[in-house]
Amino acid sequence: MSSTFTASSLLTFSLYKRSFSPPHFFLPSKPLSLLFPKTSFKSLKASTSEESSISIASTTSTVTVNNEDSEDTTAFIIKAKNRIGLLQVITRVFKLLGLKIERAIVEFEDEFFIKKFFITDSHGNKIENHENLERIKNALMEAVSDGEVGVMTVNSVKSPRGVVVRRPGLGVSNDRARAERLFGLMDGFLKNDPISLQKDILDHVEYTVARSRFSFDDFEAYQALSHSVRDRLIERWHDTHHYFKRKDPKRLYFLSLEFLMGRSLSNSVTNLGIRDQYANALYQLGFDFEVLAEQEGDAALGNGGLARLSACQMDSLATLDYPAWGYGLRYQYGLFRQVIIDGFQHEQPDYWLNFGNPWEIERVHVSYAVKFYGTIEEAIVNGEKCKIWVPGETVEAVAYDNPIPGYGTRNTTNLRLWAAKPSGLYDMESYNTGDYINAVVNRQRAETISSVLYPDDRSYQGKELRLKQQYFFVSASLQDIIRRFKETHKNFDGFPDKVAVHINDTHPSLSIVEVMRVLVDEEHLGWDQAWKIVCGTFSFTTHTVQPEALEKIPVDLLGNLLPRHLQIIYDINFKFMEELKGRIGLDYSRLSRMSIVEEGAVKNIRMANLSIVCCHTVNAVSRMHSELLKTRVFKDFYDLWPEKFQYKTNGATQRRWIVVSNPSLCSLISKWLGTESWIRDIDLLTGLREHASDAELQKEWRKVRLVNKMRLAEYIEAMSGVKSVEAFSSLQVCVDAMFDVQVKRIHEYKRQLLNILGIIHRYDCIKSERRNVVPRVCLIGGKAAPGYEVAKKIIKLCHAVAEKINNDTDVGDLLKLIFIPDYNVSVAELVIPGTDLSQHLSTAGHEASGTGSMKFLMNGCLLLATADGSTNEIIEEIGADNMGRKEMELSYVIGVLLALPHVPVEERVGFLAIMRKRIVDFDLPVWKLNILIYPTARLSDFRSLYCRFLVSLLPGIRSFLFGAKVNEVPALREEGAALKPSLQFARVIRMVRDGYFGFEDYFKSLCDSVEDGGDFYLLGSDFRSYLEAQAAADKAFVDQEKWTRMSILSTAGSGRFSSDRTIKEYAEKTWGIEPCKCPF
Repeated sequence: MSSTFTASSLLTFSLYKRSFSPPHFFLPSKPLSLLFPKTSFKSLKASTSEESSISIASTTSTVTVNNEDSEDTTAFIIKAKNRIGLLQVITRVFKLLGLKIERAIVEFEDEFFIKKFFITDSHGNKIENHENLERIKNALMEAVSDGEVGVMTVNSVKSPRGVVVRRPGLGVSNDRARAERLFGLMDGFLKNDPISLQKDILDHVEYTVARSRFSFDDFEAYQALSHSVRDRLIERWHDTHHYFKRKDPKRLYFLSLEFLMGRSLSNSVTNLGIRDQYANALYQLGFDFEVLAEQEGDAALGNGGLARLSACQMDSLATLDYPAWGYGLRYQYGLFRQVIIDGFQHEQPDYWLNFGNPWEIERVHVSYAVKFYGTIEEAIVNGEKCKIWVPGETVEAVAYDNPIPGYGTRNTTNLRLWAAKPSGLYDMESYNTGDYINAVVNRQRAETISSVLYPDDRSYQGKELRLKQQYFFVSASLQDIIRRFKETHKNFDGFPDKVAVHINDTHPSLSIVEVMRVLVDEEHLGWDQAWKIVCGTFSFTTHTVQPEALEKIPVDLLGNLLPRHLQIIYDINFKFMEELKGRIGLDYSRLSRMSIVEEGAVKNIRMANLSIVCCHTVNAVSRMHSELLKTRVFKDFYDLWPEKFQYKTNGATQRRWIVVSNPSLCSLISKWLGTESWIRDIDLLTGLREHASDAELQKEWRKVRLVNKMRLAEYIEAMSGVKSVEAFSSLQVCVDAMFDVQVKRIHEYKRQLLNILGIIHRYDCIKSERRNVVPRVCLIGGKAAPGYEVAKKIIKLCHAVAEKINNDTDVGDLLKLIFIPDYNVSVAELVIPGTDLSQHLSTAGHEASGTGSMKFLMNGCLLLATADGSTNEIIEEIGADNMGRKEMELSYVIGVLLALPHVPVEERVGFLAIMRKRIVDFDLPVWKLNILIYPTARLSDFRSLYCRFLVSLLPGIRSFLFGAKVNEVPALREEGAALKPSLQFARVIRMVRDGYFGFEDYFKSLCDSVEDGGDFYLLGSDFRSYLEAQAAADKAFVDQEKWTRMSILSTAGSGRFSSDRTIKEYAEKTWGIEPCKCPF
């Protein structure tokens, strides 16, 4: 007896026999409903209604060909006993042979499955060549016969489905039995073997995604997979926080308006240690893990380095077992989506929540009322006068939790994001009175608060909305923090001993005032006691470099929206000013600079001053940034409280930026170090230094980098239409070329314009001389703020230059320029591993840290950079060690050169003669040393020479440094129009101004901004030095053995720039928290 079933029937059979095997099937590009005829499941379901036993034994499979039944296709009939993955194996054979499956039928005959596939060749034609048919038959026979040895018998029992009825009134006597039953049911964790993972995924397909497990696409498979992973995160999340509650350690609460988390799937399974298990389970189901991971969108809850830094720090907090929570806003649209049309940037909403977010857990029962506007009244409480804020508007903050798993630990911390909802009370009042329109307006006004990241604040309404966002965020977060503290503590005396609140930049600074308000107005503590608690609780990190960029809030706006908070700020400022007068006297100029309230035509509240006054620690994010704060930005405060000021150089997490984004490099590192422990203890990367010159490692290293460049080239082809195959057409990217990358927010101080002008100069040299040059693929990416016109013109110029270069047949594959649109974390995970040279060109003194350079460094990229932010520390770290005898001799030469300013002029000539000979002996270029013999030689000349030697020449150094130093920038700006740029700079500007790349009128203002004394960011001043650094990079790239060694040493020296190190320093020096590891 035989019956005919569809492939879906086969799946149903295997799934109902759940203890026998996981489901296995193939999902073609067409819907299953079009490929397989529908039939009844009656016979199959009947077979599952009782206990059954399935045996797989050795047998003979057959493959036959039928070319008679169809005019258009060739039928292959395969008879075999079923086993795990058989259908997938067969379809994979067809795919590898370049054949198309037009349709398929699966028949059931006794204990055999007969699979009939109707096949065409790659052109859609019937296969009639006898030799080809025999070859296909042999391949199929080999595939289906493999593995048919041995016997596997597994029993499957159908579990009856029923309705669970909760019976009330069980009584106290049944509590113990109920508890034992609950613990018995839950005493165990989800399993991670392939069959268990497959079952969980398919259960989520049917019960969470609500799709048929017999027909679902890649995106639905991703959703089910994500929920399956989230289940495992929640297990750890609950265990971690129960453990924290039992141990009651001091907790950190990290407040940031931005968290640029990127995708969560790959990072989560990597940190859970089950990526390979999931990949294997999905492979057996006919899915590819990487394909499903690409279905996830980016959670664009931030803008640039500060937001990504916050995400890295959350990863490190979890991995290092610190008891911590993150708080932020759940923006409905996040950062805008960048669309390029005719070279111009256009902004579109980023609907990242349109299809839901499987990683978040909505906590509808965790909501807090947040108040705005209103009046202040006085009342007598316990015989004391107190203030009562009567709000004019109330909004509900609803919590959404996002578990953050640590690597190599069970600890899973939490990122709680707040969404704004209308207050139910006001909604009901409007509906009950028939004012439906007002109810809708109230809902829209409330939800707008958490709609958009950084609304445009050029208008009053924009400023008000941004201030609303900030207060909404800190009010909800602090209500949650204080509620959690009060659950286990009777009073606030020990609040600073159990709670550390960290403010990430000044956006959450209102949290200081909010805690004062709660303690004084609601908890009725005295001012002095409340102030002591606040000062012992809060710490502050600033990411600002320029004083004019510090955040200010107009007093009128703050008084209207948050009237009680303005009163408290005035009280704090009054007490501070009185204390300050007692310490520095009546120095009114200094008192004015340090006041929290800025007087003037528009009175403002200085949020940075408020934070410094109230926080116990003020943190910079690099050593150079710290010096700028002490000497320029907050000099008055540093002179008053030097003990408050610290710095912790920022870092990036190696788990995201090597393990997840560059798995091939991860495997190679682990192989040569002989351990994977470096993923948690990144200092172990220094072990690569002893292998840096090993020919075998260099060969494998270059192979990994080539694969990453090919992946990036394929993305370029898909994204821009520029081909990525190796050939000689003008529209093709050569993967042997140097991949030269600058990706970051578009801004004048980041000097993407300098990069573009350098590319124009290179293009001009190729056109005029066509000399031997190092082929380059130049990539630029980043977003311009919607209202930033100059930045948008830079993007347009990049596209105009790219169009000219990429279509010039004289250039060929020597130079390509591509702009990467809508740059985000996921794109960065593709770009960074495929980069050879990474450019960081900010004018010295404008970048606080720059974590982008650290991510490139970890991946073995070489840096071309100014001495800004953390670059100097990177140079020290990757260039100080592993110097051989020759390098040590050269360091002596440098030391002598540095001593020359203190040598009498008449003695300098002899020194220089010796130094010149030694430099020539080292086969190094001779700089213009003659200038140093003149009495007019300045100390800056020696420093410049030192930097050129130290960075461009020393074999142990892995970066190319250029440009003016921080202390030189003010003097160069004062020279203004008197500062004559190089002829090369004047020529490239003239090419743009004269319309060589089109749009002559549009780019006129851009050219004006860097000429005739308007060059504030010193592009003209640094241009010659920039070209010299580029030439040094070209020269180094030609020697691939040397370049590879430098690349290896870059990765080996990147350990200091892990966010793990940053977090350890914060924990020990600022927060006073200790690890609290949840036991397995």
